[in-house]
Amino acid sequence: MLSFSDNARLVIRNTTKELNMIEVAYSAYLAFYLYLVLLLVQWLVATISKAKQPHAIPGKIDDNLSHESFIFRAHRTFHNTLENSALFIGTVLFAFIINLQSPIFAICVWVYVVARAVHMALYYAIATEKNPSPRSYFFLIGVVANLVMLALIGLRLVAL
Repeated sequence: MLSFSDNARLVIRNTTKELNMIEVAYSAYLAFYLYLVLLLVQWLVATISKAKQPHAIPGKIDDNLSHESFIFRAHRTFHNTLENSALFIGTVLFAFIINLQSPIFAICVWVYVVARAVHMALYYAIATEKNPSPRSYFFLIGVVANLVMLALIGLRLVAL
């Protein structure tokens, strides 16, 4: 039989573990929120930069534009993020639904968000047709983070 002090230590240890899991979940929630803000910022930059152009037609980008044009790069940055959002958002929401509270998962969410932010900054700053470009490496970091998150979800489902 456990003594009162042993029971108190066990309760404190379990409470601490629960608080740590809440912090891990909150961290992933915060990173996910910041990703959505990043998406909004990219939309605003693409929309405003294009709208400032003379004779701008909503929803239409001049076919003659390429990487030398900031309007093209802002448009491509936003659309590239949209193209990658389905897998990331699906992965994160699925993990939230199955209550996956893993520090590794939370770190991967942060890595993905930071990689996408750096990818955005490099796309805005560097006009290049070169492939791979510096932004390509951050794209790949995001892909790897997403693959790790999917693997963690798979492991969790197998363990259930």
